[in-house]
Amino acid sequence: MRDGTGTSRARQDGWEARARIGVVVPHADVGPESELQAIAPEDVFVHGSRVHFGAMRAGGEMDPKIPHDPVRAFVEPPHIDDAVELLAAAPLDAIALGFTSSAYVLGAAGEKDLFARLARVTRGLPLTGTTTAAVAGFTALGARRIALVNPPWFDDRLSGLGAGYFGEQGFDVAHHAPCGLPSDQKLITPGALSDWIRTTVAGYRPDAVLVAGNGIRAVGVIDALERELDFAVLTANQVLFWHALHLAGAGTAARGITGYGRLFSADPPGGTG
Repeated sequence: MRDGTGTSRARQDGWEARARIGVVVPHADVGPESELQAIAPEDVFVHGSRVHFGAMRAGGEMDPKIPHDPVRAFVEPPHIDDAVELLAAAPLDAIALGFTSSAYVLGAAGEKDLFARLARVTRGLPLTGTTTAAVAGFTALGARRIALVNPPWFDDRLSGLGAGYFGEQGFDVAHHAPCGLPSDQKLITPGALSDWIRTTVAGYRPDAVLVAGNGIRAVGVIDALERELDFAVLTANQVLFWHALHLAGAGTAARGITGYGRLFSADPPGGTG
């Protein structure tokens, strides 16, 4: 390829990275990688590692309500430790855990223990997860009264554990529930999710809502809902990517992202890279 002067110029080849973010996902879930890469600037790259999740079948199929035992097993050694260690061997800048429900089951203290254990194999790379990132995001936006829109494959008990997680962190959970949409990743549409938030959640007047669950299609609705409703909209993959970018020292890249929510104009508590 030649520029206007006749000088040969190489095409972009994926090596000009401002930041590389690793993400650990359930083995049959493409949602986190898809949404992170959709948000990412062209010089920020996403690299995935997979861990078997016992509640998911080939093709991404799941039961209408996922059992809790596989949720807990997902974060037990050795498989997630091995996946993180292999991912951390690559020249990355931060690692993100793209799985919400395990943090709900573990609770805030259990999640801290998980992060401490995984830190032994990360080569010093910063590590975050969806709920940790959400706490940072709510705090950065000054949100104290929150609502949780959980995936339809979460049962009421799992949703309640999520409310307990954020309650432990000092937030007022005004509403939490599995959303009333089809319990199938491929059947959840941006329009249906927007309607659910508009008709079911807006009346609770939260400061912010979190669409939890990294496998739910959500990032495409953020901007339009924030323009319409008087609260911030966070989603699992959006807030995970925002936090990972800042931990990676790529705060400038994060602040340059538009169209995916007011969160990207905020810095996490404690400063940014």
